[in-house]
Amino acid sequence: MRIDIRFLPYESKDYAIFIDELKELNFNGKAAIITNDTVAPLHLESFKKMVKAKELYEVIIKDGEEYKNLQTIEYILNELFRFKLDRKSTLLALGGGVIGDMTGFAASLYQRGIDFVQVPTTLLAQVDASVGGKTGVNNSFGKNLIGAFYQPRAVYCESKFLKTLPKREFSAGVAEIVKMAVMFDREFYEWLKNADLDDKNSLQKAIRKSIEIKAKVVALDEKESGVRAVLNYGHTFAHVIEQKTNYRGYLHGEAVAIGMVMANELAVNLGLLERTLAQEIERTLQKFSLPTRYKIEDIDGFYNSFFLDKKSANSKITFILPDNIGNFAIRDDINEQVIKDVLGVFAE
Repeated sequence: MRIDIRFLPYESKDYAIFIDELKELNFNGKAAIITNDTVAPLHLESFKKMVKAKELYEVIIKDGEEYKNLQTIEYILNELFRFKLDRKSTLLALGGGVIGDMTGFAASLYQRGIDFVQVPTTLLAQVDASVGGKTGVNNSFGKNLIGAFYQPRAVYCESKFLKTLPKREFSAGVAEIVKMAVMFDREFYEWLKNADLDDKNSLQKAIRKSIEIKAKVVALDEKESGVRAVLNYGHTFAHVIEQKTNYRGYLHGEAVAIGMVMANELAVNLGLLERTLAQEIERTLQKFSLPTRYKIEDIDGFYNSFFLDKKSANSKITFILPDNIGNFAIRDDINEQVIKDVLGVFAE
């Protein structure tokens, strides 16, 4: 199956997302596969057989969000220089969201920009992180604060990679599927809350529908100046949780699940969401083995960390909130005490 992303004129390059169609990749120039030490033993050798290039190299980095930093980017770039890649070369991101983000960022920097292709191996990366051209790394101030919008030349989502995915990683990907359903498609959400994603056909439907939603949103708003910001539902809270736990306590999707519950609490407080619906969304997340609670130790510290989020500007915090199911509200006018009262619910 093929899903096309077609951008507004003059904004960026159109490209396609292929689902279960990867057989062979052909490049006239050099290519380098960027992967990590978890994915490499599972998939690197079989993937290399699918790649035909003038010269083919590999860069294997350590696995984990804690390695998503400028030091790792420098290592990747140094390896590319050592391989003598040129501006007609291509990088291949074989891995989850961390690999995709860093490969895209390295591609945007190397000799002022070379092509890269996404080959996501996790559910989260397939339905969300690999689509849309967000690239970057974390630092001590927060998540993804250093990066660039840089679109891939193509994305290949292969369900076979998910067979080796640990249950926890799979659940983390489901969080992003739930996110898109709640924000954009009530019918999809109603189906999803009762779906068995261990069933191959149901999983394929969930992946396809999520990619279709993401592709449509990204095509409308590549640089996140409007509707694309809605894809950050739950992320304003999640990024603080990740930063507070040094990117080791939770997988990204797990933090997003908790962040959605926190956002829902705020939406209930503001009269945007019925309490019963907030509870139903939380049960849906729990059904897919996702955490929904995080104990806030320092309310003031947690609140102040919001201002390091990329979506905050002019000393205002932007929150993406559900306005019922299938609708959304973007709010930057919420009183500090209202926010802290919601944080207080998670400090008890």
